[in-house]
Amino acid sequence: MRKIHNKILSVAGNVITVKGTGVAYEELAEVKTSWGKSLAQVIKLENDIVSLQVFSGSRGISTNDEVKFLGHPMKVAFSDNMLGRIFNGSGQPRDKGPNLTENLIEISGPAVNPVKRIIPKRMIRTNIPMIDVFNSLVVSQKLPIFSISGEPYNELLARIALQAEVDMIILGGIGLKYDQYMFFKNVLEEGGALSRSIFFIHTASDPIVEGLMVPDLSLAVAEKFALKGKDVLVLLTDMTNFSDALKEISITMEQVPSNRGYPGDLYSQLAKRYEKAIDFEGAGSITILAVTTMPGDDVTHPVPDNTGYITEGQFYLRGGRIEPFGSLSRLKQQVNDKTRKDHRAIMDGMIQLYAQYKETEEKRAMGFRMGDWDRKLLKYGKLFEDKMMDLSVKISLEDALDNGWKILAECFNPEETNFRTDLIKEFWPKKA
Repeated sequence: MRKIHNKILSVAGNVITVKGTGVAYEELAEVKTSWGKSLAQVIKLENDIVSLQVFSGSRGISTNDEVKFLGHPMKVAFSDNMLGRIFNGSGQPRDKGPNLTENLIEISGPAVNPVKRIIPKRMIRTNIPMIDVFNSLVVSQKLPIFSISGEPYNELLARIALQAEVDMIILGGIGLKYDQYMFFKNVLEEGGALSRSIFFIHTASDPIVEGLMVPDLSLAVAEKFALKGKDVLVLLTDMTNFSDALKEISITMEQVPSNRGYPGDLYSQLAKRYEKAIDFEGAGSITILAVTTMPGDDVTHPVPDNTGYITEGQFYLRGGRIEPFGSLSRLKQQVNDKTRKDHRAIMDGMIQLYAQYKETEEKRAMGFRMGDWDRKLLKYGKLFEDKMMDLSVKISLEDALDNGWKILAECFNPEETNFRTDLIKEFWPKKA
C-alpha cells in the first residue's frame, strides 16, 4: 500500500514538493485535486523532501491536495499492436485509437552490458548518396544531425524513414510544432511506411516533462522489438529541445547551472539515451539518428559539444544539403570493404576533388584567372552538387557509385583523377 500525502509543502512553477520517505527517483505519483487527477514524476530527492514535476502543470493545485505515490516509474505498453500508432509523451494514444494497457514495460532502464554488444558490421542503405557513399550509416550506430533552424532536417528524417532498409521505424518528436508532426504523419502514410512505424510525439504545447520522456519511451520500445529480432531505426528530433527541457527544470529546481545555464549532468543525460544503440548477437538492433539544432550555428554550444563526445560522428546539414566537410561516420570503414571494391576509392577521390573545386570557387570569386584545370573543377563541382549532394536524389549505392564514375569521366581524363589503374580499367565509362 503506497503512502498518501495530504500536505504539499510548496508549488514552484510546475514542480511541487512533499515530505516523504521510501520514494525512488523517477517514481510516478498521482496528484488528486478538486478538478481531477494528474500524473507527476519524482525529479529530486533531498533527505525526506521529494520534488515532483507535474505533467499537466501546477495550475489549480493547492497545498491541501492529495499526492499518492504509485511505486513504479513510467511504464509503456509493448506489443505488435503499436505499429502504425501515434502516442504522446506519456505513452497515451494521440491518434484516437484504443489505449494499450497490457504487457507494460518500464522506461529509462540501464543500457545493455558492453560485453553483450557485437562489433558493428552491417550497413543500413538509405538510397541517399551523401550517406550511403560518403558516410555510410551502420547498424547500431548513434549519429546526430547537426543543423540550424530552418534547414530541412525533418524532411531528411522523413526521407530516411521511407527509404532506410530496416524492419521498423520509431520516431520520437520533442517540442514539435503541430504542422511538423502532421508532416511526418502524412509523408509516412502516403509513402506506405506508417504501418511499420511507431510515433511518440510531444508538441510545443504539451507539458514539458513529457518531452523529457519521449527518448526513453522510444528507446524502451525499440529495445523490446530488437530483442525480438527486429532491426529498429530510432529517429529523434530535436535533442536540443530535450536539453532545453532539462535546463528549464533545473532552473525551476534552483540547481547550480553549468555552461550557459544547462545542468551539470547534461553529458550523462544525453549519453544515457545514445548508449541504447546496440546490435544484439542472435537478435535485432537499435540504430539512432538524432537531430541536434545548433543555436547560432555554434558547434561549441553545450548540446552539440557534449553530443560530439558521445556519438560516432555526425552529419552536418547546411544549405539544404549534407555537407561533405565536417560530416563523419566513424564506423563507415566497418562496411565499406563489404559493398563494392571501388566504394572507398570513389568516396575519397570525389571528396578530394570537391575540396579542390571549393578552393577554385574562392579564387574565381577573388578575380583570379581560370585555367583549364580550374574550369574542369568548376564543372565537376556543379555536377557533384546536383547529382550527389542534392537530397532529392534517390538511387541505390551501386547506381550512386556508377554516377560517380560518370561525373568523373564527364569532367576529367582518367590520368587526372589519381585513381588506381585497375579500378579505372574496370569502372571508367567506356566511350560510345
